[in-house]
Amino acid sequence: MKIFHEMHYDAKLLMASRGIRAFAFSYLNVVFAIYLNQLGYTTMTIGVVFSVAYLSGALLTAVWGYLSDRHGRRKILMLLAVLTIISNTIFIFFSGLFFILLAVVIANVGAGGSGGGGQGGGPFNPVEEALLAEKCNPENRNRIFAFNAFFGSIMGSIGALAAGLPQYLQEARGWSPVSAYKPLFVLTIFFSFLLLYVYSRIHEEHQPRKVERKISKATGAFVTKMSLLSFVDNFGAGLAGSLMSYWFFLRYGVELKSLGLMFFVSYFLAALSFLSAPIIARHLGLVKTMAFSHALASLIYLCIPFSPTFKVAAVLLAIRSYFAYMDNPLRSSFTMAMVRSSERGSAAGVTSLARTVPFGISPTIATYLMQSVSLSLPLFLGGGLQLVNDVAFYMMFRRVKPPEEIKTPAAERITA
Repeated sequence: MKIFHEMHYDAKLLMASRGIRAFAFSYLNVVFAIYLNQLGYTTMTIGVVFSVAYLSGALLTAVWGYLSDRHGRRKILMLLAVLTIISNTIFIFFSGLFFILLAVVIANVGAGGSGGGGQGGGPFNPVEEALLAEKCNPENRNRIFAFNAFFGSIMGSIGALAAGLPQYLQEARGWSPVSAYKPLFVLTIFFSFLLLYVYSRIHEEHQPRKVERKISKATGAFVTKMSLLSFVDNFGAGLAGSLMSYWFFLRYGVELKSLGLMFFVSYFLAALSFLSAPIIARHLGLVKTMAFSHALASLIYLCIPFSPTFKVAAVLLAIRSYFAYMDNPLRSSFTMAMVRSSERGSAAGVTSLARTVPFGISPTIATYLMQSVSLSLPLFLGGGLQLVNDVAFYMMFRRVKPPEEIKTPAAERITA
């Protein structure tokens, strides 16, 4: 593929790291809530664990993004890999609520990734995106971000199949319902060591330096708008999708291997959408592509609770995945294009914070509604909020164009 041959060597390493994380976080995303259920925790307690994971992840995401601008992004990525190793080690040896909370606070492991493929976003994403943006130019940035997301989603789809391992160990090897999950945490530790090696091979083009404590006015205005929209969007996403595998488990009593296959298909379709995203954006425009694709996904989400069988719901989820995650690489690319190079880590950290904070609030609300009101009510509310966000995003940014669409030098940024 031409884009791969033209890609900077460090961008290829970052793509490899994305794939490694996607594989590991994908199976953890599928099984984590069910694992907590096997430990004996109630639906409400599981929601609290997810909330703590996301809220702590939100804070750390902003912190790591800011520190990466000051002290170097490669160093921060390596530190995050070490924290992931510590977190998974805790999961292996401890099952008490205190230790579960400690593990998810340290590295946000198991509490969901971002986007198709469960790419293991959280604190990693803003740092990686800022570093990846340095390896691009305005002409190929959308394609590289999309190809990076595509590779991550493909690896995530394969990783989702590993979610069936606990069921296999129970049925074929006679393992207990709890111990059968432990090998997945061991496997994640192995991948985290591999991440350390990949990050160590990356060359950081800029010298880590101290940056201004405040971002520029233009960047601040853009980031504020994106953050407000992200808060609404991801509050809805947290209600509807943060516990999706658990919803299927409760609604249809589906087995782990069936869940793994379902997410394999949905992540694979998400990967295809990542490849088509820059092509559609080139003809339709970046903002229209993001708004229209996500709005269609939101409408499909509202239909899922009406599905009479698991197969119908799984097909709808898979179709939704193609449209729902198309905007992910485009949104990251859009954000990186509209801010100064020296502020990219901080800007990505702030927008990631706005995405993650509502995820920290909504799982507790969602599990309360699932347990006390209706199992499907969170999906209706979440899908509705996401649709509102899609309309607001289009109205707010419909006249904004990134540099590649207006053919101006990369140094000139158009703000909303």
